[in-house]
Amino acid sequence: MASPVVQDNQPRKTKFTFEEAVDVWLRRWSGQYQHEIAAAYVINPRAVNHVLKGITHAGSKDEAAQRTGRTA
Repeated sequence: MASPVVQDNQPRKTKFTFEEAVDVWLRRWSGQYQHEIAAAYVINPRAVNHVLKGITHAGSKDEAAQRTGRTA
């Protein structure tokens, strides 16, 4: 008898790099939800929330805005 398939949902990352934080902003502005961004990076959704609230990676929003020609 085959063993059942068990999905591994344990987040692997605990922190974003600055470049990833910039990508978080770009994804958010394109319409992705926080939990979708977290799933793409296999990270806890709280880490995404911390980037969007400016708790971590200050300046990532400005950098993302500069790359898109958008005002932050």
